[in-house]
Amino acid sequence: MKRTWTIIGVADVARSFGWYQSLFGQPATRPAHDYFGQILDSDGTVLLCLHKWGAHEHPPLASPDRAQPGNGLLLFFRVDDFAEALPRARALVSTLEEEPHVNPNTGTMEFALRDPDGYYVMVSALSA
Repeated sequence: MKRTWTIIGVADVARSFGWYQSLFGQPATRPAHDYFGQILDSDGTVLLCLHKWGAHEHPPLASPDRAQPGNGLLLFFRVDDFAEALPRARALVSTLEEEPHVNPNTGTMEFALRDPDGYYVMVSALSA
């Protein structure tokens, strides 16, 4: 098995950590560090890594001023609790980027919103 660890640059790791935990309906915990945190699924699978802008001198995570955060990236999450995820998402943002609709390619419901750093987040039902 091979897995990717998607790492995004964020202004405030703790804030983003709490935001994603709320979106996924996870209990609130603190990230391991003020500069890095991992959002994990219940089985320990890494869903997303959050890295403070400018920490550790990683060139693509140096600053959000070099490019708009999320340019060229779509965070696409498949969830097994879509009906519960929608009201959680609505509580996090004033408006959704895309209202719930059926994706004609997957045949599943999905919606989109922006996270605190401006990343475009698509949430899709795991099954139709």
